Amino acid sequence: MTTLTHRARRTEVSKNSEKKLEREEDSNREKSPDNEDSGDSKDIRLTLMEEVLLLGLKDKEGYTSFWNDCISSGLRGGILIELAMRGRIYLEPPTMRKKRLLDRKVLLKSDSPTGDVLLDETLKHIKATEPTETVQTWIELLTGETWNPFKLQYQLRNVRERIAKNLVEKGILTTEKQNFLLFDMTTHPVTNTTEKQRLVKKLQDSVLERWVNDPQRMDKRTLALLVLAHSSDVLENVFSSLTDDKYDVAMNRAKDLVELDPEVEGTKPSATEMIWAVLAAFNKS
Repeated sequence: MTTLTHRARRTEVSKNSEKKLEREEDSNREKSPDNEDSGDSKDIRLTLMEEVLLLGLKDKEGYTSFWNDCISSGLRGGILIELAMRGRIYLEPPTMRKKRLLDRKVLLKSDSPTGDVLLDETLKHIKATEPTETVQTWIELLTGETWNPFKLQYQLRNVRERIAKNLVEKGILTTEKQNFLLFDMTTHPVTNTTEKQRLVKKLQDSVLERWVNDPQRMDKRTLALLVLAHSSDVLENVFSSLTDDKYDVAMNRAKDLVELDPEVEGTKPSATEMIWAVLAAFNKS
């Protein structure tokens, strides 16, 4: 279960709180354009997988919640969206027999290296696979959730650790060893809290001050990150610092967003199909 379904706090927003926040948002929109992420060009460039893991990590402890069993598949979904947004893969065009996002196969568009080891490893798997597979099947294969022993070769191993090492190289995390009674565990505490707070604020603003109430008008990477944060059960970490009123508004809007029909949203002219296909896959699982 994800945060949106098991959160115990109050999630019904009073009309007065909603109206007050909408007035504040209208004022803020007048000061800044809708889909511009001011200052992003100066920030460290992170992949969607790195952003999801960073949101899931406990800052001081340097590891994700032991109870989170969603983040592994969420990271694999992030790999597929990242590859699609970089122009390496795409969904086959819809046909009369294959209209649904979950029925359409993932096809290779370009096999040129991305420079990211996990992305390039996945790209090689997709290129070498015949017959082609669907988004849901690829998430299962990359996670290792398959009963077919001949498909275990597609499992991406040590994904969290490899992503964490990328974040260490980018100066956002550090590496430590912690003793947990019976075993030692490598942890990665956050050292660049400024970068994490920038990421948190970006997502908070997307459902508060910069809320546009239309996913097609949202920044595509921000939309993808909201979908992945929900699917990875780390959205609570994003909104936990908000006041109660803003928390309720943010969670309700995020909930409304991920409960949209992917089949409808994915057919709209400016839609990124892979985002909605990944959401459809998580909704089905």
